[in-house]
Amino acid sequence: MVRLQNEHGYIYIARDVFTILTGDAATNCFGVKGMTVRSVTDGLVHLLKMESMGKGVHITYNDDNTISIELHIAVDQEVDIPVICDSIMDRVRYQVTKGTGVDVKRVDIFVDSILLG
Repeated sequence: MVRLQNEHGYIYIARDVFTILTGDAATNCFGVKGMTVRSVTDGLVHLLKMESMGKGVHITYNDDNTISIELHIAVDQEVDIPVICDSIMDRVRYQVTKGTGVDVKRVDIFVDSILLG
């Protein structure tokens, strides 16, 4: 949990807040089909439903009161992966910082699947 201080006291921001903001920002980028998770039992990549997209996001709290974000996504087959990942990184960093006031140190993206049409 991140703790911020202002003139009125402390604000504690839970991991779920970062997860929701991150998942929303990423899935609204052009070419992103959704968040993914790799199954522990069979090792296959599964596309997550909207209500479960937090499983495709991992938040790490850093000592300097920043966070690092790891995303697992599926993309459309016709996108330029480096370009879309740059766009996602910028959008996630902006949305999370704007919504919480917490700086994002890193955004790492794992493209786990390319989906046809």
